[in-house]
Amino acid sequence: MKKYCLALFLAALCVFLSACGNPDAAANHGEEKKMIVVGFSQVGAESDWRKANTLSMQAAFSPENGYRLILDDAQQKQERQITAIRNFINQGVDYIVLAPTTERGWDTVLLEARAAGIPVIIVDRMIEIADTNLFTCWIGSDFRKEGDEAVRWMERQFEKAPLRIVHLQGNIGSSAQIGRTEGLDAGLAVHPEWQLVFRASGDFTQAKGQELVEAVLNEGMAFDLIYSENDNMAYGAIDALKKAGLQPGGDMKIVSFDASSTALHMILSGEISYDVECNPLHGPRVRAIIEQLERGETPPKFTYVEETAFDREKLTEALINSRGY
Repeated sequence: MKKYCLALFLAALCVFLSACGNPDAAANHGEEKKMIVVGFSQVGAESDWRKANTLSMQAAFSPENGYRLILDDAQQKQERQITAIRNFINQGVDYIVLAPTTERGWDTVLLEARAAGIPVIIVDRMIEIADTNLFTCWIGSDFRKEGDEAVRWMERQFEKAPLRIVHLQGNIGSSAQIGRTEGLDAGLAVHPEWQLVFRASGDFTQAKGQELVEAVLNEGMAFDLIYSENDNMAYGAIDALKKAGLQPGGDMKIVSFDASSTALHMILSGEISYDVECNPLHGPRVRAIIEQLERGETPPKFTYVEETAFDREKLTEALINSRGY
């Protein structure tokens, strides 16, 4: 028994001396223990854009990069996001990242996050709150600028010709819906020859986009262009047009947003006429912000992502393949 105890003592002593004699090993052991924990409340998985956004976050906040990511899918429901944020607070995460479903209704839960001393980073959509100090910073797209870009293309293509428009909106109250709708409304206001024949929300989903366009066709409404506030609704619109024997891009022009790989190939095939980019790869950008905060630096309060737009004239297969989504 004494020999057994002595053996245990010597083994423990060797481990202790090894750690003391190798500061790097001890430091590495400590680093392995202390990972930065990020709670990410995602809107859902309703579109190719959203899925690419989630994958970007998962890659950026991997264990290999020194992070533990707690991902919560809100399934398009704001109340689920509020619950998720409260769960993150209770778990004592280091940072909260929020991709909000809608702009309003965040004041109370963000007050709770601030009281807990947890920085909140908003991504993609904007939020509207009385005190902007309740979040640390925001990074995303200028959705009104995207809408204006789409309208400029419509002006170039149709000039002063009459234009009958079917408008497929995204989730009502989301920043993407608000900005892209404002862009179209501004175009309608200065072009009396343009006519809005139909407008409804397709919730950014392919199934709902197809359903809405099928309803328009069944009602016998005449139109020239579909203004779809994301690619997935545009895919549904294309399915509805083909089912009715119409040619997308020929009989009916389609303007879309996101510029995902599938949509860009549809531009090459002529089915989508114009697609305004909305870049989903926010993971590395958010990670850079957290690294700034870890160093005690102050990142910009608002960061807009640089984006472009595509039609057949400027698009190639090589360009599509070079993009990350």
